[in-house]
Amino acid sequence: MAGTPIEVGTRVPSFSGESTGGTVRLEDSRGKAVVLYFYPKDSTPGCTVETQEFGDATAAFAAADAVVLGVSRDSIRSHEKFKQALGIPFELVSDPDETLCTLFGVMKTKNMYGKQVRGVERSTFVIGRDGVLVREWRGVKVPGHVAEVLAVVQTL
Repeated sequence: MAGTPIEVGTRVPSFSGESTGGTVRLEDSRGKAVVLYFYPKDSTPGCTVETQEFGDATAAFAAADAVVLGVSRDSIRSHEKFKQALGIPFELVSDPDETLCTLFGVMKTKNMYGKQVRGVERSTFVIGRDGVLVREWRGVKVPGHVAEVLAVVQTL
């Protein structure tokens, strides 16, 4: 595990990951804002609603000169099925080794059915056009979240 997760106001180190559209690199989006949302698992109820809402808002994010990327530990194959089933117009990044999850500090111990399990805490990060982390949301509740993220991106 790496050190402390990055903090708001600091430059996000360069990263890359395999996605449904090939390798994505942070530097490929320089000059655009990047919305990076982490979710626990493809095809589960909360993750499906959140991903659909980001999908529905893709044109508005694009109009604000922002790129949306979803990240989970699921495989590319799982992501491709999820993306196709929902008709998602943006890429989903596979992070099975938790590199991005660790960089952003989203791995948490959670209680599921009375057992302690380690998993992704639903979180969203906005990286400014200059590569600096502008805003973060941790422990996200899905209702209203995408609209709140969009409002922040539109002020950049």
